[in-house]
Amino acid sequence: MSQKKEAKTVASLIEQRLERTKWFLEDRFGMFIHWGLYAIPARGEWVRSIEKISVEDYQVYFDQFDPQRYNPREWAKAAKDAGMKYAVLTAKHHDGFCLFDSQLTDYKSTNTKAGRDLVREFLEAFRSEGLKVGLYYSLIDWHHPDYPAYGDQIHPMRENEKYKRDPLHFDRYLTYMHGQVRELLTNYGKLDMMWFDFSYGEMSGEKWQATKLIEMMRSLQPHIVIDNRLEVNGERSSSVYSSNPQLYAGDFASPEQIIPPQGITDEAGNSIPWEACVTLNNNWGYVAADATYKSARTIIRKLVECVSKNGNLLLNVGPDAQGEIPRPSLQILEEVGRWMQRNGESIYGCGQADLPKPDWGRYTRKGNTLYAHIFEESIGPINLSGLAGKVKQARTLADGAELFVSLPWNAKLYPNDAFINFAKPESYSYPLPDSNDTVVELILEDNAGREQ
Repeated sequence: MSQKKEAKTVASLIEQRLERTKWFLEDRFGMFIHWGLYAIPARGEWVRSIEKISVEDYQVYFDQFDPQRYNPREWAKAAKDAGMKYAVLTAKHHDGFCLFDSQLTDYKSTNTKAGRDLVREFLEAFRSEGLKVGLYYSLIDWHHPDYPAYGDQIHPMRENEKYKRDPLHFDRYLTYMHGQVRELLTNYGKLDMMWFDFSYGEMSGEKWQATKLIEMMRSLQPHIVIDNRLEVNGERSSSVYSSNPQLYAGDFASPEQIIPPQGITDEAGNSIPWEACVTLNNNWGYVAADATYKSARTIIRKLVECVSKNGNLLLNVGPDAQGEIPRPSLQILEEVGRWMQRNGESIYGCGQADLPKPDWGRYTRKGNTLYAHIFEESIGPINLSGLAGKVKQARTLADGAELFVSLPWNAKLYPNDAFINFAKPESYSYPLPDSNDTVVELILEDNAGREQ
């Protein structure tokens, strides 16, 4: 391929990525749901690998699986009320168990006591609430007889020579894996997102026949947004970060349990779509003993941090064996939802403000509207560095109350800055109206507040 033609192809890939991710960059906040057989032992979704459990010993959980209180409409309502705009469910995790009625395996929810296609019910419930829907699909499969076991880095039977596999048979697994992805994109209506997990070592890129897989997916649902884990798992760089991405690089980067210090850009410094996936406690799947929940305040502020760096937050919940999201998770989501109901304008469709991070919190921005997310109480007036004469109007977003923009007597030495406070006299200190995050909407003069 000539350099000119190659450059045109790359430009087309990036242009298509931008078109596909428009909704993604608008919605900003989603729910991740890790759920499967591993909710029964309640020691996390990696329990098979960590405890080196064989297929035979794990079978007891398949035989027991019967989530009597699974009601995805309740999940969907909780997500919507929390201000989330999309959701992603684990259709198949690493243990190989499928929550959907795949015709390529018997290891699926319709063959358990549940006797139901749980993915179909999830999709119908979330769509009915107006939420976009995505499915997580594990590239790894510890149940399939042709997936590498003995000698693999993470397989439960990695140290058991009885599970030595013929590498020539790996193609049979790829046929199975590609076939299941085809089923999900063919039999379940429009999917907004496919969330693959994950590549490691030599198990990356074309080891998955990734180009062939992406071409098939794009032929079926060209709009679908895909993560970058066909290529990486976060331990090494992905070509989605580059100005010359692979076809299978995905549409967005997926940092896990971390918010990138400076957001994510390509080599030229252009922001690329990204989403931090984060657990609400310390585990993805249900762990009965894990009560280390993040507070609603932390979730709100970390969502703001993501958006202030042009990113999304995908927040995970792990339903229990009966199919219920744990009550502590729901309580946190309810509090986040109350904040989002009054302050969501500062999140949806917003992004980086192109201003230095203020000492008191963070900025998000949408056009000529700047949102000051104030986390810390101030001594005297709140400083808006460099914005003197650039703020037309200020109000608290939650209730629309007008704020004074001024240069009070004790700030005369800072003529380039604007100052706000929540009452008069402006030089006094006042408690923040919302200790989680008080959002002040600042309407700016045209082209104000952007670094030159």
